[in-house]
Amino acid sequence: MLPGRHSLFWRLALLLASFCLLVVWLSWIWGGRLAQQSFHLSEEAQAQLRQYAVEAEQAWQQSGPAGVDAWLARLAEREAGWASVLGANLQPLGSQALSPLQYQQLTFLRGVDWPMSPRQRGLPYLSLPFAEQPEQGRLVMQLPLRFLPEGFNPWLQWLIHGLLPLLLSLLLCVALYRLLLAPLRQLQAQANALRGNRLDWRGTRALSRRQDELGELARAFDHMTARLQGSLNFQRQLLRDLSHELRTPLSRLRVAGEAAGELDALRQRLEREVQGMQQLVDATLELVWLDSERPQLPLQAVSLRELWQVLVEDACFESGWQAARLPCRLPEGCQVLGHLNSLAQALENILRNAIRHSPDNGQVTLSGERQADDWLLCIEDQGGGVAVDALESIFRPFTRLQAERPGGEGYGLGLAIARRNIELQGGALWAENGCAGLRLMLRLPAAD
Repeated sequence: MLPGRHSLFWRLALLLASFCLLVVWLSWIWGGRLAQQSFHLSEEAQAQLRQYAVEAEQAWQQSGPAGVDAWLARLAEREAGWASVLGANLQPLGSQALSPLQYQQLTFLRGVDWPMSPRQRGLPYLSLPFAEQPEQGRLVMQLPLRFLPEGFNPWLQWLIHGLLPLLLSLLLCVALYRLLLAPLRQLQAQANALRGNRLDWRGTRALSRRQDELGELARAFDHMTARLQGSLNFQRQLLRDLSHELRTPLSRLRVAGEAAGELDALRQRLEREVQGMQQLVDATLELVWLDSERPQLPLQAVSLRELWQVLVEDACFESGWQAARLPCRLPEGCQVLGHLNSLAQALENILRNAIRHSPDNGQVTLSGERQADDWLLCIEDQGGGVAVDALESIFRPFTRLQAERPGGEGYGLGLAIARRNIELQGGALWAENGCAGLRLMLRLPAAD
Protein backbone atom coordinates (compact mmCIF):
# COMPACT_ATOMS: atom_id res chain seq x y z
CA MET A 1 0.00 0.00 0.00
CA LEU A 2 1.37 3.36 -1.02
CA PRO A 3 1.60 6.12 1.60
CA GLY A 4 -0.79 9.06 1.50
CA ARG A 5 -0.16 12.07 -0.67
CA HIS A 6 0.88 14.12 2.36
CA SER A 7 3.31 11.48 3.53
CA LEU A 8 6.92 12.34 4.24
CA PHE A 9 7.85 9.52 1.88
CA TRP A 10 6.95 11.55 -1.20
CA ARG A 11 8.97 14.57 -0.06
CA LEU A 12 12.02 12.44 0.53
CA ALA A 13 11.53 10.58 -2.75
CA LEU A 14 11.19 13.84 -4.68
CA LEU A 15 14.21 15.36 -2.95
CA LEU A 16 16.46 12.35 -3.56
CA ALA A 17 15.26 11.87 -7.15
CA SER A 18 15.91 15.56 -7.91
CA PHE A 19 19.36 15.31 -6.37
CA CYS A 20 20.25 12.21 -8.40
CA LEU A 21 18.96 13.69 -11.66
CA LEU A 22 20.81 16.93 -11.06
CA VAL A 23 24.08 15.14 -10.33
CA VAL A 24 23.67 12.97 -13.43
CA TRP A 25 22.89 15.99 -15.57
CA LEU A 26 25.87 17.95 -14.33
CA SER A 27 28.30 15.05 -14.49
CA TRP A 28 27.14 13.40 -17.69
CA ILE A 29 25.38 15.88 -19.90
CA TRP A 30 27.00 19.15 -18.96
CA GLY A 31 30.34 17.63 -18.10
CA GLY A 32 30.32 15.51 -21.26
CA ARG A 33 29.41 18.51 -23.33
CA LEU A 34 32.22 20.57 -21.87
CA ALA A 35 34.62 17.72 -22.38
CA GLN A 36 33.52 17.34 -25.98
CA GLN A 37 33.93 21.03 -26.61
CA SER A 38 37.37 20.95 -25.05
CA PHE A 39 38.55 18.40 -27.62
CA HIS A 40 37.36 20.33 -30.69
CA LEU A 41 39.74 22.34 -32.81
CA SER A 42 39.57 26.05 -32.39
CA GLU A 43 37.89 28.17 -35.03
CA GLU A 44 41.25 29.62 -36.07
CA ALA A 45 42.73 26.15 -36.52
CA GLN A 46 39.71 24.97 -38.53
CA ALA A 47 39.91 28.04 -40.77
CA GLN A 48 43.61 27.54 -41.37
CA LEU A 49 43.23 23.86 -42.24
CA ARG A 50 40.38 24.57 -44.64
CA GLN A 51 42.57 27.20 -46.25
CA TYR A 52 45.21 24.49 -46.82
CA ALA A 53 42.58 22.43 -48.63
CA VAL A 54 41.72 25.43 -50.82
CA GLU A 55 45.40 25.95 -51.69
CA ALA A 56 45.82 22.24 -52.49
CA GLU A 57 42.79 22.35 -54.83
CA GLN A 58 44.13 25.44 -56.58
CA ALA A 59 47.55 23.85 -57.03
CA TRP A 60 45.98 20.74 -58.57
CA GLN A 61 43.72 22.68 -60.92
CA GLN A 62 46.45 25.06 -62.04
CA SER A 63 49.50 22.82 -62.41
CA GLY A 64 48.34 19.20 -61.91
CA PRO A 65 50.71 16.74 -60.20
CA ALA A 66 53.65 19.11 -60.42
CA GLY A 67 51.68 21.85 -58.71
CA VAL A 68 50.63 19.43 -55.98
CA ASP A 69 54.22 18.39 -55.36
CA ALA A 70 55.34 21.99 -55.19
CA TRP A 71 52.58 22.94 -52.85
CA LEU A 72 53.28 19.94 -50.56
CA ALA A 73 56.89 21.05 -50.41
CA ARG A 74 55.89 24.53 -49.34
CA LEU A 75 53.47 23.02 -46.77
CA ALA A 76 56.26 20.89 -45.29
CA GLU A 77 58.22 24.04 -44.64
CA ARG A 78 55.29 25.56 -42.75
CA GLU A 79 53.86 22.55 -40.90
CA ALA A 80 55.60 19.54 -39.51
CA GLY A 81 54.03 16.18 -40.18
CA TRP A 82 52.90 14.11 -43.14
CA ALA A 83 50.47 15.42 -45.78
CA SER A 84 49.19 14.25 -49.17
CA VAL A 85 46.60 15.22 -51.76
CA LEU A 86 44.39 12.28 -52.80
CA GLY A 87 41.90 11.78 -55.59
CA ALA A 88 38.46 10.24 -55.47
CA ASN A 89 39.90 6.69 -55.41
CA LEU A 90 42.37 7.58 -52.63
CA GLN A 91 45.30 7.66 -55.07
CA PRO A 92 47.88 10.42 -54.67
CA LEU A 93 47.41 13.34 -57.08
CA GLY A 94 51.12 14.14 -56.78
CA SER A 95 54.13 12.09 -57.75
CA GLN A 96 54.86 10.71 -54.29
CA ALA A 97 53.32 7.29 -53.60
CA LEU A 98 51.87 6.20 -50.25
CA SER A 99 53.47 3.62 -48.07
CA PRO A 100 51.41 0.72 -46.63
CA LEU A 101 51.47 2.39 -43.21
CA GLN A 102 50.14 5.59 -44.74
CA TYR A 103 47.39 3.67 -46.51
CA GLN A 104 46.50 2.14 -43.15
CA GLN A 105 46.14 5.60 -41.61
CA LEU A 106 43.52 6.48 -44.22
CA THR A 107 41.03 4.28 -42.35
CA PHE A 108 41.22 6.56 -39.30
CA LEU A 109 40.62 9.92 -40.93
CA ARG A 110 38.75 12.63 -39.05
CA GLY A 111 36.85 15.67 -40.16
CA VAL A 112 38.15 19.07 -39.21
CA ASP A 113 35.08 19.74 -37.08
CA TRP A 114 35.27 16.43 -35.24
CA PRO A 115 36.44 16.14 -31.61
CA MET A 116 39.96 14.92 -31.22
CA SER A 117 39.76 11.72 -29.19
CA PRO A 118 41.85 11.77 -26.01
CA ARG A 119 42.31 8.01 -26.32
CA GLN A 120 44.13 8.23 -29.66
CA ARG A 121 47.89 7.77 -29.62
CA GLY A 122 49.84 10.32 -31.62
CA LEU A 123 48.53 13.13 -33.74
CA PRO A 124 45.25 12.43 -35.58
CA TYR A 125 44.92 12.38 -39.39
CA LEU A 126 42.47 14.81 -40.98
CA SER A 127 40.49 14.63 -44.22
CA LEU A 128 39.86 18.04 -45.81
CA PRO A 129 37.76 17.84 -49.02
CA PHE A 130 38.32 20.35 -51.80
CA ALA A 131 36.24 23.45 -51.28
CA GLU A 132 34.82 23.87 -54.81
CA GLN A 133 34.90 20.34 -56.19
CA PRO A 134 35.05 17.92 -53.26
CA GLU A 135 34.40 14.92 -55.51
CA GLN A 136 37.76 15.43 -57.25
CA GLY A 137 40.00 15.08 -54.24
CA ARG A 138 40.93 15.97 -50.72
CA LEU A 139 43.82 17.00 -48.55
CA VAL A 140 44.90 14.37 -46.03
CA MET A 141 47.33 15.54 -43.41
CA GLN A 142 48.46 14.88 -39.92
CA LEU A 143 47.18 17.48 -37.47
CA PRO A 144 49.96 19.99 -36.73
CA LEU A 145 51.00 19.90 -33.12
CA ARG A 146 50.29 23.56 -32.65
CA PHE A 147 46.59 23.03 -33.47
CA LEU A 148 46.11 20.17 -31.05
CA PRO A 149 43.47 21.16 -28.43
CA GLU A 150 44.52 21.11 -24.82
CA GLY A 151 41.73 18.74 -23.92
CA PHE A 152 39.71 18.62 -20.76
CA ASN A 153 41.12 20.98 -18.16
CA PRO A 154 41.87 18.99 -14.97
CA TRP A 155 40.61 21.86 -12.85
CA LEU A 156 37.38 21.97 -14.82
CA GLN A 157 37.06 18.21 -14.47
CA TRP A 158 37.55 18.49 -10.71
CA LEU A 159 34.96 21.27 -10.61
CA ILE A 160 32.32 19.24 -12.45
CA HIS A 161 32.97 15.82 -10.99
CA GLY A 162 34.11 16.88 -7.53
CA LEU A 163 33.17 20.31 -6.30
CA LEU A 164 29.68 20.53 -7.78
CA PRO A 165 28.54 17.12 -6.42
CA LEU A 166 30.00 18.15 -3.07
CA LEU A 167 28.02 21.39 -3.07
CA LEU A 168 24.88 19.55 -4.13
CA SER A 169 25.42 17.04 -1.32
CA LEU A 170 25.69 19.90 1.16
CA LEU A 171 22.46 21.37 -0.20
CA LEU A 172 20.86 17.95 0.17
CA CYS A 173 22.02 17.79 3.78
CA VAL A 174 20.58 21.25 4.45
CA ALA A 175 17.26 20.22 2.89
CA LEU A 176 17.18 16.98 4.92
CA TYR A 177 18.00 18.92 8.07
CA ARG A 178 15.16 21.37 7.49
CA LEU A 179 12.82 18.55 6.53
CA LEU A 180 13.68 16.00 9.23
CA LEU A 181 16.26 17.01 11.81
CA ALA A 182 14.92 20.46 12.68
CA PRO A 183 11.41 19.10 13.44
CA LEU A 184 12.97 16.25 15.43
CA ARG A 185 14.91 18.79 17.50
CA GLN A 186 11.62 20.54 18.24
CA LEU A 187 10.13 17.24 19.35
CA GLN A 188 13.22 16.61 21.46
CA ALA A 189 12.78 20.00 23.11
CA GLN A 190 9.15 19.11 23.77
CA ALA A 191 10.20 15.80 25.34
CA ASN A 192 12.81 17.58 27.48
CA ALA A 193 10.12 20.00 28.63
CA LEU A 194 7.94 17.07 29.63
CA ARG A 195 10.85 15.52 31.49
CA GLY A 196 11.28 18.80 33.35
CA ASN A 197 7.56 18.93 34.26
CA ARG A 198 7.05 22.00 32.08
CA LEU A 199 3.69 20.82 30.81
CA ASP A 200 2.61 24.28 29.68
CA TRP A 201 5.49 24.59 27.22
CA ARG A 202 4.48 24.33 23.57
CA GLY A 203 7.26 24.34 21.00
CA THR A 204 5.63 22.31 18.25
CA ARG A 205 2.64 24.44 17.28
CA ALA A 206 3.98 25.16 13.78
CA LEU A 207 5.08 21.55 13.38
CA SER A 208 1.65 20.23 14.37
CA ARG A 209 0.11 22.00 11.35
CA ARG A 210 2.03 19.76 8.95
CA GLN A 211 0.10 16.98 7.25
CA ASP A 212 2.88 14.38 7.18
CA GLU A 213 4.11 11.85 9.72
CA LEU A 214 6.04 14.47 11.66
CA GLY A 215 2.88 16.55 11.96
CA GLU A 216 1.03 13.52 13.29
CA LEU A 217 3.84 12.91 15.78
CA ALA A 218 3.75 16.56 16.89
CA ARG A 219 -0.03 16.41 17.34
CA ALA A 220 0.40 13.21 19.35
CA PHE A 221 2.95 15.01 21.53
CA ASP A 222 0.58 17.94 22.01
CA HIS A 223 -2.29 15.60 22.86
CA MET A 224 -0.14 13.68 25.30
CA THR A 225 1.10 16.90 26.91
CA ALA A 226 -2.42 18.27 27.21
CA ARG A 227 -3.63 14.98 28.68
CA LEU A 228 -0.78 14.88 31.19
CA GLN A 229 -1.40 18.47 32.16
CA GLY A 230 -5.12 17.85 32.52
CA SER A 231 -4.57 14.68 34.54
CA LEU A 232 -2.04 16.40 36.78
CA ASN A 233 -4.32 19.39 37.37
CA PHE A 234 -7.23 17.05 38.00
CA GLN A 235 -5.30 14.98 40.52
CA ARG A 236 -3.98 18.07 42.29
CA GLN A 237 -7.47 19.51 42.57
CA LEU A 238 -8.82 16.13 43.63
CA LEU A 239 -6.16 15.85 46.32
CA ARG A 240 -7.02 19.30 47.68
CA ASP A 241 -10.73 18.51 47.63
CA LEU A 242 -10.20 15.11 49.23
CA SER A 243 -8.10 16.56 52.03
CA HIS A 244 -10.84 19.13 52.63
CA GLU A 245 -13.58 16.50 52.63
CA LEU A 246 -11.71 14.30 55.09
CA ARG A 247 -11.30 17.10 57.61
CA THR A 248 -15.01 17.21 58.41
CA PRO A 249 -15.48 13.55 59.42
CA LEU A 250 -12.14 13.58 61.20
CA SER A 251 -13.23 16.62 63.17
CA ARG A 252 -16.51 14.93 64.05
CA LEU A 253 -14.60 11.85 65.14
CA ARG A 254 -12.35 13.97 67.34
CA VAL A 255 -15.30 15.74 68.91
CA ALA A 256 -17.12 12.48 69.43
CA GLY A 257 -14.04 10.94 71.04
CA GLU A 258 -13.60 13.87 73.40
CA ALA A 259 -17.23 14.15 74.36
CA ALA A 260 -18.54 12.07 77.17
CA GLY A 261 -21.47 9.88 76.24
CA GLU A 262 -22.85 6.46 75.95
CA LEU A 263 -20.51 3.87 74.54
CA ASP A 264 -23.07 2.48 72.09
CA ALA A 265 -23.84 5.91 70.64
CA LEU A 266 -20.14 6.62 70.29
CA ARG A 267 -19.60 3.29 68.56
CA GLN A 268 -22.45 3.95 66.13
CA ARG A 269 -21.10 7.40 65.39
CA LEU A 270 -17.64 5.99 64.74
CA GLU A 271 -18.99 3.30 62.45
CA ARG A 272 -21.02 5.85 60.47
CA GLU A 273 -18.10 8.23 60.05
CA VAL A 274 -15.66 5.47 59.13
CA GLN A 275 -18.12 4.08 56.61
CA GLY A 276 -18.53 7.51 55.08
CA MET A 277 -14.79 8.03 54.81
CA GLN A 278 -14.42 4.57 53.29
CA GLN A 279 -17.00 5.42 50.66
CA LEU A 280 -15.27 8.72 50.02
CA VAL A 281 -11.86 7.13 49.56
CA ASP A 282 -13.22 4.33 47.36
CA ALA A 283 -15.07 6.75 45.10
CA THR A 284 -12.02 9.02 44.86
CA LEU A 285 -9.70 6.16 43.97
CA GLU A 286 -12.15 4.94 41.35
CA LEU A 287 -12.37 8.40 39.80
CA VAL A 288 -8.59 8.74 39.72
CA TRP A 289 -8.26 5.30 38.14
CA LEU A 290 -10.81 6.13 35.43
CA ASP A 291 -9.08 9.43 34.65
CA SER A 292 -5.51 8.14 34.59
CA GLU A 293 -5.83 4.64 33.19
CA ARG A 294 -8.70 5.17 30.74
CA PRO A 295 -9.30 1.43 30.38
CA GLN A 296 -10.53 -0.12 27.17
CA LEU A 297 -13.88 -1.56 28.14
CA PRO A 298 -15.25 -4.54 26.20
CA LEU A 299 -18.63 -3.58 24.75
CA GLN A 300 -21.73 -5.70 24.32
CA ALA A 301 -25.44 -5.30 23.61
CA VAL A 302 -27.25 -4.14 26.76
CA SER A 303 -31.03 -3.99 27.14
CA LEU A 304 -31.74 -0.72 28.93
CA ARG A 305 -35.27 -1.69 29.99
CA GLU A 306 -33.98 -4.81 31.78
CA LEU A 307 -31.05 -2.93 33.29
CA TRP A 308 -33.33 -0.14 34.52
CA GLN A 309 -35.64 -2.69 36.15
CA VAL A 310 -32.73 -4.15 38.12
CA LEU A 311 -31.56 -0.70 39.19
CA VAL A 312 -35.10 0.29 40.21
CA GLU A 313 -35.41 -2.76 42.47
CA ASP A 314 -32.17 -1.86 44.25
CA ALA A 315 -33.11 1.81 44.49
CA CYS A 316 -36.53 1.04 45.93
CA PHE A 317 -34.95 -1.23 48.55
CA GLU A 318 -32.45 1.46 49.59
CA SER A 319 -34.71 4.51 49.45
CA GLY A 320 -38.14 3.08 50.22
CA TRP A 321 -39.59 4.44 46.98
CA GLN A 322 -42.33 2.68 45.11
CA ALA A 323 -41.41 1.29 41.66
CA ALA A 324 -44.26 3.34 40.17
CA ARG A 325 -42.33 6.50 40.95
CA LEU A 326 -39.48 5.29 38.67
CA PRO A 327 -41.20 4.67 35.34
CA CYS A 328 -39.39 3.54 32.19
CA ARG A 329 -40.76 4.96 28.95
CA LEU A 330 -38.23 3.46 26.58
CA PRO A 331 -39.52 1.71 23.46
CA GLU A 332 -39.30 -2.04 23.20
CA GLY A 333 -36.03 -3.39 21.86
CA CYS A 334 -33.93 -0.47 23.16
CA GLN A 335 -30.40 -1.88 23.20
CA VAL A 336 -27.17 0.06 23.42
CA LEU A 337 -23.58 -0.97 22.90
CA GLY A 338 -21.82 -0.66 26.24
CA HIS A 339 -20.00 -2.28 29.12
CA LEU A 340 -22.63 -3.76 31.40
CA ASN A 341 -21.00 -3.13 34.80
CA SER A 342 -19.76 0.38 33.98
CA LEU A 343 -23.06 1.37 32.41
CA ALA A 344 -24.98 -0.01 35.38
CA GLN A 345 -22.74 1.96 37.76
CA ALA A 346 -23.22 5.17 35.78
CA LEU A 347 -27.01 4.81 35.65
CA GLU A 348 -27.09 3.85 39.31
CA ASN A 349 -25.15 7.00 40.27
CA ILE A 350 -27.48 9.13 38.17
CA LEU A 351 -30.56 7.45 39.64
CA ARG A 352 -29.35 7.84 43.23
CA ASN A 353 -28.53 11.49 42.59
CA ALA A 354 -32.00 12.06 41.12
CA ILE A 355 -33.74 10.32 44.04
CA ARG A 356 -31.65 12.26 46.55
CA HIS A 357 -32.67 15.60 45.07
CA SER A 358 -36.31 14.75 44.39
CA PRO A 359 -39.08 16.13 46.58
CA ASP A 360 -41.61 14.02 48.44
CA ASN A 361 -43.81 12.03 46.07
CA GLY A 362 -41.57 13.03 43.16
CA GLN A 363 -40.80 10.90 40.15
CA VAL A 364 -37.66 9.97 38.21
CA THR A 365 -38.39 9.06 34.62
CA LEU A 366 -36.26 7.26 32.03
CA SER A 367 -37.13 7.97 28.40
CA GLY A 368 -35.33 7.97 25.08
CA GLU A 369 -35.47 7.88 21.33
CA ARG A 370 -33.42 6.48 18.47
CA GLN A 371 -31.33 8.99 16.51
CA ALA A 372 -29.46 7.49 13.55
CA ASP A 373 -26.83 5.16 15.05
CA ASP A 374 -27.31 6.32 18.66
CA TRP A 375 -29.82 6.21 21.45
CA LEU A 376 -30.59 9.54 23.14
CA LEU A 377 -31.64 8.81 26.72
CA CYS A 378 -33.11 11.14 29.31
CA ILE A 379 -33.31 10.69 33.10
CA GLU A 380 -35.43 13.49 34.52
CA ASP A 381 -36.27 14.27 38.13
CA GLN A 382 -38.52 16.89 39.75
CA GLY A 383 -35.97 18.49 42.02
CA GLY A 384 -36.23 22.02 40.71
CA GLY A 385 -33.15 21.99 38.47
CA VAL A 386 -30.00 24.09 38.78
CA ALA A 387 -28.79 27.40 37.45
CA VAL A 388 -27.82 27.41 33.80
CA ASP A 389 -24.23 28.41 34.54
CA ALA A 390 -23.94 25.50 37.01
CA LEU A 391 -25.08 22.74 34.63
CA GLU A 392 -21.51 21.76 33.78
CA SER A 393 -20.06 22.21 37.24
CA ILE A 394 -22.19 19.39 38.70
CA PHE A 395 -19.92 16.93 36.89
CA ARG A 396 -16.83 18.21 38.68
CA PRO A 397 -15.71 16.20 41.70
CA PHE A 398 -16.89 17.34 45.15
CA THR A 399 -19.43 19.75 43.70
CA ARG A 400 -22.63 20.03 45.72
CA LEU A 401 -25.47 22.48 45.14
CA GLN A 402 -27.36 22.26 48.41
CA ALA A 403 -28.66 25.77 48.11
CA GLU A 404 -30.40 25.11 44.81
CA ARG A 405 -31.55 21.51 45.15
CA PRO A 406 -32.75 19.61 48.18
CA GLY A 407 -30.94 16.56 49.40
CA GLY A 408 -27.40 17.85 49.38
CA GLU A 409 -25.82 14.99 51.27
CA GLY A 410 -23.12 13.00 49.53
CA TYR A 411 -19.66 13.87 48.32
CA GLY A 412 -20.32 15.09 44.80
CA LEU A 413 -18.47 12.25 43.06
CA GLY A 414 -21.32 10.23 41.59
CA LEU A 415 -21.94 12.29 38.46
CA ALA A 416 -18.20 12.72 37.82
CA ILE A 417 -17.73 8.94 37.88
CA ALA A 418 -20.84 8.45 35.74
CA ARG A 419 -19.60 10.84 33.05
CA ARG A 420 -16.22 9.12 32.80
CA ASN A 421 -17.82 5.70 32.60
CA ILE A 422 -20.11 6.86 29.80
CA GLU A 423 -17.24 8.51 27.89
CA LEU A 424 -15.13 5.36 28.10
CA GLN A 425 -17.95 3.56 26.28
CA GLY A 426 -18.03 6.02 23.43
CA GLY A 427 -20.98 7.98 24.79
CA ALA A 428 -21.65 11.41 26.23
CA LEU A 429 -23.38 12.76 29.35
CA TRP A 430 -24.62 16.30 29.91
CA ALA A 431 -27.26 18.15 31.94
CA GLU A 432 -30.25 20.29 31.01
CA ASN A 433 -33.05 21.92 32.94
CA GLY A 434 -36.36 20.18 32.33
CA CYS A 435 -39.92 21.22 33.03
CA ALA A 436 -39.84 20.45 36.77
CA GLY A 437 -36.28 19.46 37.56
CA LEU A 438 -32.90 18.41 36.22
CA ARG A 439 -32.66 16.39 33.04
CA LEU A 440 -29.55 14.27 32.47
CA MET A 441 -29.02 13.40 28.81
CA LEU A 442 -27.06 10.37 27.67
CA ARG A 443 -25.96 9.49 24.16
CA LEU A 444 -24.88 5.90 23.60
CA PRO A 445 -24.22 3.95 20.40
CA ALA A 446 -27.01 1.61 19.36
CA ALA A 447 -26.33 -2.12 19.44
CA ASP A 448 -27.91 -2.81 16.03
